Amino acid sequence: MKLNQFPSRCPVCSDALRVTELACPGCDTSIRGTFGLPLLAQLPSDLQEFIVTFVTCRGNIREVEKALGVSYPTVRNRLESAIEALGRTTPTTPPSASPNRSEILASLERGELSAAEAIAKLEDLNP
Repeated sequence: MKLNQFPSRCPVCSDALRVTELACPGCDTSIRGTFGLPLLAQLPSDLQEFIVTFVTCRGNIREVEKALGVSYPTVRNRLESAIEALGRTTPTTPPSASPNRSEILASLERGELSAAEAIAKLEDLNP
C-alpha cells in the first residue's frame, strides 16, 4: 500500500502541522493526542531526499555529486541548506588556522578534495 507524501505545513496558512492521531493497520488501535513531527519530517521533501542520498553515499561528497549529477559546490550548498533548515550550526575554522597534514589526507580520503587539491594544500604546508 503506497501512502501519500506526509505534509509538514498547513496548505492554508503555512504553519507547522501537528499529528493528532496514530493508527495501527494491523489491529486497528488508535492513539490520540498532539505529537510534533520528527525533525527530518519537518524539512521540505527536496532536502529530505538530499539527506537520504547523502547518507546512502556514506557522506562521501564526490559520490553524492555522481548520484545527483551536480557539482561539488552544489552538494556543499545543499548540505549547508540542510544543516541550516535543521536549525544546526557547523563548526567554523578560524581563518588563521590552516589544516595539518592528517586533516588534508582525511579530506582526500573522504572525497572532499581531489588529489590535485590535496597536493596543493600539502605543498602549502612546506613553503
